[in-house]
Amino acid sequence: MASNIGMMDSAYFVGRNEILTWINSTLHLNLSRIEEAASGAVQCQMMDMTYPGVVPMHKVNFDAKTEYDMIQNYKILQDVFNKLKIDKHIEVNRLVKGRPLDNLEFLQWLKRYCDSVNGGIMNENYNPVERRCKGGKDRNLRCSIKGSKSLQTNIVNHSGSGTTLNSNPTSGAKQIRPSGVENEANSSPEIEALAQQVADLKIAMGHLEKERDFYFAKLRDIEILCQASEVDNNPMTVATKKILYADDAKESALDEALGYLNQTLNAVQDEAETEA
Repeated sequence: MASNIGMMDSAYFVGRNEILTWINSTLHLNLSRIEEAASGAVQCQMMDMTYPGVVPMHKVNFDAKTEYDMIQNYKILQDVFNKLKIDKHIEVNRLVKGRPLDNLEFLQWLKRYCDSVNGGIMNENYNPVERRCKGGKDRNLRCSIKGSKSLQTNIVNHSGSGTTLNSNPTSGAKQIRPSGVENEANSSPEIEALAQQVADLKIAMGHLEKERDFYFAKLRDIEILCQASEVDNNPMTVATKKILYADDAKESALDEALGYLNQTLNAVQDEAETEA
């Protein structure tokens, strides 16, 4: 099944929002960005839900933040693929970088594969939250690729429990904030929205480039075939070349090719009748 999911399969035209909705609703998560699934833990649990008991969930690290820890998760996933004889090579070195397009493509493939198993009907008895606890404490997948994001989360947690971190040793000292901080905070949602738009445009552009390369490769194969000496003077070959090498502004390339082909075939037919 995996080998039948080509790059032009409809699976690769599923949008980012649909993929995130699929992950969040299926695994009871709250991911907001594709990059948050770059650790490989989400993919492991998707396979665990599709094939219960096959994935050693106690080995999956849902708190993976370093590339080393992420690679270990993908090793587990690749072992599962090999065990299930799924012909799919995982581009680990690209996925752990957290680039949206690479991770989106892999998740698109994963959704297509999971949907193909049992018609996409999920096991109602599967408890994703409980399965994530098998390795120890309950874990939160709302983690960031950057370590600074994790540090900010820890600071907030400490503040909520009554423990505050103060860089000023003098207790009760009034903190002076730069005048631009408030403006920056107000503009951050707008900046995030623009950044998301840029990310979406990059994903869309990547799909268009792949589609372009796909059809260009086909045209190039046809051109090479037409250049073979054995068929170079064949009427069908000549007609095909008229279409391949037509100017962009020339809208009658097909009509010209068909006219040439009909004329040639009629001439051959007349010659055959004359000889007869």
